[in-house]
Amino acid sequence: MNNQQISRCGELLLQYKLLLLGIETSLMKTGSGIDMVAYSSRNRKAYTVQVRTNEKPIPSGDNGKMKLGWWVPDDCPADLVAFVDLSSSSVWLFSTGEIPRYAQKRYRGRHNFYFDVDPAVDLQSGQPSHMVQFEDFAVEKRAPVFF
Repeated sequence: MNNQQISRCGELLLQYKLLLLGIETSLMKTGSGIDMVAYSSRNRKAYTVQVRTNEKPIPSGDNGKMKLGWWVPDDCPADLVAFVDLSSSSVWLFSTGEIPRYAQKRYRGRHNFYFDVDPAVDLQSGQPSHMVQFEDFAVEKRAPVFF
């Protein structure tokens, strides 16, 4: 798949998961950093969403261990950011305000958010970075927070 197809698959996977939870969405094609609008009937609010997608984990440049990684600009215009891993059909949902708190690195106006996926990675070291440490951010658990 090319990058455009990977991105589209991520958007559709998020849309599918939200629809299964009874949340209405609409995909956007504006090129403005907003990929989707999701409506909360409970809050009577529309949330804008930026979707970041990986096809599969790749070896890290730091230590060669498998990671999923996404970049989010400091000036992200969306209310929410969804991180998608197509290989596991997993989606994690964060408010834009949470990105600086949980991102492991910041470089040139962007936050680098990554998950270690190797089970041998030390879960006790420093800031959370392993996929299992972010289970509470899975879209199925986070959607009720927002919607």
